[in-house]
Amino acid sequence: MTEIDVNIDGLVPAWLTLPDIAEELGVEVTRVRQLVKEGQLIAVRRGENRVLQVPAEFIKDGKVVKGLAGTLTLLRDDGFADEEMLEWLFTADDTLPGTPAQALRENRGTEVKRRAQALAV
Repeated sequence: MTEIDVNIDGLVPAWLTLPDIAEELGVEVTRVRQLVKEGQLIAVRRGENRVLQVPAEFIKDGKVVKGLAGTLTLLRDDGFADEEMLEWLFTADDTLPGTPAQALRENRGTEVKRRAQALAV
């Protein structure tokens, strides 16, 4: 859990606090903290109060977006820090098209994972 860079913060269209995520998922906040600790979600400190927040695009229909956890694992294995992962996930890729985060939300995770794997080469 890191402090968010202003440039990367600008790439992410919307954020949710951990209690908001817990409500969306129908779980306790402690479970959301566990998801962050396990690397299934990325949470960063934002704003004046440095509140932990997660990109809203990581949650869809009351669940963590399919393929996100696997993509985050691949990026971590490639040596990416949390901020670098956010930058990669929210930077437009003309070959997808859109951002990797959008592609994951649209159930195009296979393409996203291929690109993440290619980063290691």
